[in-house]
Amino acid sequence: MRVLFLGLALLAPALPAAAQGSAAERGEKLAAERSCGACHGERGVSATPSIPSLAGQQQEFIALQLVLFREGLRDIPAMKEPSDGLTDEGVEDLGAYFASLPHAPPPDRARRNVPAYNNGAALANRLRCGVCHLPNLAGQNQVPHIAGQREEYLSGTLKAYRDSTRHGTDTQMNAVVQGLTDAQIDQIAHYISQR
Repeated sequence: MRVLFLGLALLAPALPAAAQGSAAERGEKLAAERSCGACHGERGVSATPSIPSLAGQQQEFIALQLVLFREGLRDIPAMKEPSDGLTDEGVEDLGAYFASLPHAPPPDRARRNVPAYNNGAALANRLRCGVCHLPNLAGQNQVPHIAGQREEYLSGTLKAYRDSTRHGTDTQMNAVVQGLTDAQIDQIAHYISQR
């Protein structure tokens, strides 16, 4: 009997977390509470220009970005309130939730422009985008899933890296796009968004 009580006492701390559901389930509730869907789409697929889709995104990437927003290390005014006061568990739960959603292109994705697509593919190959983002551009760990992302978001982000108005956790992206023209960046963005 004494062993039974000891066993139950050891399990007690784990019961509340298990009773709350999985990290993705907790993240779904937190995303609803924080109104993430208002900008990023109800199921993580953005229908708003220049707002990234989060469905199918790398869990670690989402968590990293939320920490950067929460700590004021990445200044996106629209993300200040949603990330304010997030616990580390909340950050992980939101990452798990968005990673669990099926990736899909935005509903208003432009038709493929074959010359722009082909030029963008050649540039992405030359810049070796597939080394970090993987050949299918689905990302890994803290490297984001960029295939099928909103085109104008990709273009704006790459231009911000080129112009050094945005920095990642290192300066690698800034160096990769240094010297590219707006037209070249737009072609890369078109190619990636069509994947």
